[in-house]
Amino acid sequence: MKLLAFNGSPRKAWNTATLLEHAMKGAESAGAETELFHLYDQDFKGCRSCFACKRIGGASYGHCAQNDGLSPLLKAAESADAILIGSPIYYGITTGETRSFLERLMFPFSVYDPQRSSLFGRKIRTAFIYTAGAPEPMVKERGFDRNAQLTEMAMERIFGSCESFFVTDTYQFDDYSKYMSTLFDPVAKKKRRDEQFPKDCGKAYELGARLVRKTP
Repeated sequence: MKLLAFNGSPRKAWNTATLLEHAMKGAESAGAETELFHLYDQDFKGCRSCFACKRIGGASYGHCAQNDGLSPLLKAAESADAILIGSPIYYGITTGETRSFLERLMFPFSVYDPQRSSLFGRKIRTAFIYTAGAPEPMVKERGFDRNAQLTEMAMERIFGSCESFFVTDTYQFDDYSKYMSTLFDPVAKKKRRDEQFPKDCGKAYELGARLVRKTP
């Protein structure tokens, strides 16, 4: 059993990455191997709309034809038993790197037929961990969770299963006094970081274990 995790945050040691690491530990506790990729370390672009992955009988049918830094990651994803993607929410949706990765990951497996078939060929579990500096009421009020649901529906159709975990009101800076951030109460942010974030890490751990224990 192999779980692949993809960090769509530009930060390697902050909220999203930390949650992914706890999820991986959870997967490892259930006997899985894990591997983490930082998308911001890769040299790649999003889908180029070449449609080589859709050309019947073509060499790249069902696979992305681009050859760049993302190609090895996509190859690894094809043999994964579970896929976990983490991303901060920027302006209501995942980061640009995450979005480009998702285009390249999903589109080659998506079939233009009435059944909306998948070329992935088997069922695996997938999940998202989202982080947002906004509090939960704002996340729901502005539809961040609804935006995410559209991607999750596509992931479920292609791979067979998808779930999500939103972590809200996250701590963004070590020292709020150094940044223009008067929207937030730094004392309340620190308190939530100390009290709630460890609980969220525990939930991420449970998510990781669940991904490799359940059968889709």
